[in-house]
Amino acid sequence: MISPADLSQSEYFVPYPHQYHFILDEPNRCQQESPFLVLMIPVAPHNREARDIIRSTWGKEIRVLGQVISHYFLLGLSKEEHEKKPLEEEILKESQRHHDILQSDFLDSYRNLTIKTMVMFEWLSSHCPNTSYAMKVDSDMFLNIHNLVNMLLKAPRHLYMTGQVLRGVYVLRDSTSKWFLPVSAFPESTYPSYALGMGYVFSLDLPKKIVEASAHVKAVYIEDVYVGLCMRHLGLSLTDPPHGLFIATIPFFRGSCYWTSVITTLLENSNQLANVWITYQTQTQSGC
Repeated sequence: MISPADLSQSEYFVPYPHQYHFILDEPNRCQQESPFLVLMIPVAPHNREARDIIRSTWGKEIRVLGQVISHYFLLGLSKEEHEKKPLEEEILKESQRHHDILQSDFLDSYRNLTIKTMVMFEWLSSHCPNTSYAMKVDSDMFLNIHNLVNMLLKAPRHLYMTGQVLRGVYVLRDSTSKWFLPVSAFPESTYPSYALGMGYVFSLDLPKKIVEASAHVKAVYIEDVYVGLCMRHLGLSLTDPPHGLFIATIPFFRGSCYWTSVITTLLENSNQLANVWITYQTQTQSGC
């Protein structure tokens, strides 16, 4: 049963479209580098450890199979008032050192992930005119860029999105669920097809179209579902990837060459990535 309080729709939507602004930016880097692939990594402002682990693992791969790869960390504003000023100074220093921070002026929270994603699409559409693909990938993911680039070299260059594609997923009506949406906010019983938000890839002609579609699609707080809603509005379908490349969780039984055979796998946390990366390198060197 849904209580009357749940019938208030406002908490299930986010303020987008809206004019958000970048506090920290790399306005010219993407155009100058003209990468084949840009990795966009949403991460909390305070999570410096996750950013450093990525910089020392899959984020350090800047040329793969002859293709240039770039990465950027996407941040909002800290919600902790007491740590705001020192954190701002730390992030500024980090940005000046690594030149891979994009920080916008929305509040960084789980409920604002849709805003974060749409700001990402806005930035890509206006900053990367010579780039073929981008990937939105979470900071707690293992990413095999070699396999990713190998797949993309054979993929469509236009109106393309892939990842772990979900089809016919039922809308959760249990008010205790993290992903609850009441009928009053979303009356359909199933979602349109969408790619799981932990890691999906798309051609660079899509960001501008998705941003344009957002003017006509009310922004629910479940970010990957919202991207699927925008894709449906555009009349565009998602592409299923080759089997077994995008994995949600680490299989209990996995072969000795597992990490060289996939593109993504969700880890328990970003700290686990450092250990998995050593295993991946060992498997690569052993001829997997």
